Amino acid sequence: MITNRKELKEYLLADKRQLGIKNRVIPRPFTDEIWKYEIVLRKYEYWYNKQGGLIAKIICCFYKILHHRNSIKLGIGIGVNCCEKGLSIAHIGTIQINGKAVVGENLRIQEGVTIGAGKNGFPIIGNNVYLGTGCKIIGGIRIADNCAIGANAVVVKDIMQPGITVAGVPAKKVSDNNSYANVFWFNEGKPYVDITSKNDVK
Repeated sequence: MITNRKELKEYLLADKRQLGIKNRVIPRPFTDEIWKYEIVLRKYEYWYNKQGGLIAKIICCFYKILHHRNSIKLGIGIGVNCCEKGLSIAHIGTIQINGKAVVGENLRIQEGVTIGAGKNGFPIIGNNVYLGTGCKIIGGIRIADNCAIGANAVVVKDIMQPGITVAGVPAKKVSDNNSYANVFWFNEGKPYVDITSKNDVK
């Protein structure tokens, strides 16, 4: 959760890095729609969480409207404060993350993915998780760190073993391969040294 300007900067830098953007300071006018979406999301989260007076509320309302417009335009719906830093949306397309889901750092998410509620609650997803095209994560389930979810998989039960790949309907373990090749695709599948904590990603 973003609670101050320092954390806002950390989130923006981490998101940019995970998107594989290295040599640009600001988005291009026409080809960086996903980056622009994530920037607005983070600024909306900052002002949403900020304790302030009338001016803060007006700015929050502005970013709320802008976030809503971007969501409709791109077909991406991500709730406020759901995703930790390092969010990487791979492609424009229908993506829905329930507002009460809890998602860890460095999520790499493809198009057509749903992270939704069930009768038993909302998903809790660990760090460095990859969600393949069209997969569905439904209900009060947990996914451990460094897991990869295959395309069109349906996850309705906990995945407690870290660093594995699951696939199928319902999703089951198919290999011991972790998510690094997809999550850290911009660094040849190698975890980086965190720019803020200086600790290796585990």
